[in-house]
Amino acid sequence: MRHLPQVRGTALAALVMIGGLGMFGCAGAQSSGSAAAPATTTTSASIPPTAGAATPAMATSDASPVREQAPAASAVSQAEDSKEAAQGNVAELQRLMHGSDLTELRTSYNGSYGASLLLYGKELTYYVALFQQKNFWRVIKTQDEARAEAVYAEFAKKSAQLADVELRGAKLAAQKAYTEHLIALSQARAERLQADLDVAHQQQALAADRQKQARGEAATLDAQKRAAQDQLRALKRQVRELQREADAGLPHRTR
Repeated sequence: MRHLPQVRGTALAALVMIGGLGMFGCAGAQSSGSAAAPATTTTSASIPPTAGAATPAMATSDASPVREQAPAASAVSQAEDSKEAAQGNVAELQRLMHGSDLTELRTSYNGSYGASLLLYGKELTYYVALFQQKNFWRVIKTQDEARAEAVYAEFAKKSAQLADVELRGAKLAAQKAYTEHLIALSQARAERLQADLDVAHQQQALAADRQKQARGEAATLDAQKRAAQDQLRALKRQVRELQREADAGLPHRTR
């Protein structure tokens, strides 16, 4: 029994030692866990093929439309610049036409369309214009005489093509107007002839009436004439008889 406190003290010391070892083990586990975190980070950062490679590929595919749209945007910009330049040439030529330094070299007309080649002598610059009814459609400005002549020839040809339907319509309108004029003349002639025929028919009817009336009058006169002749003959007989009665008992008259 005397040894019991010693045993208890020895057991307690053992438990303390075991507890310390347990705490040390927990601390070791915690320290190894904290050290594992960087290892995990390193591993995830070094994942090679799938997810890590997809990010650059996606970036590349996202960037490629930008590179594909760049030429289209450039083309639109060039078209706008060209349009602005054309409008600028139109305004410039209109402004120069108010002065006296512009010389008209050539002009061709096709209906309401036309082309002109003009020279601005101060700068030895050519202006080639395509217009309709004096309104400019296109104006090309150049100092190259050969190019100016070529553009003028092309614009003159273009004006002829544009005016083709218009000229054909004008010809058809003229033919229609001429036909309508002939119709009007023929109608007027027909009306005159009809009027003459109406007069002739009317006069013929009047003449027939007059002839009928004349025939009736003639018949009446003829009857009256015959009646008068009969009356005359009767009167002559009566005169003779009265004369005979008056001469009765008297010597005959000698010749």
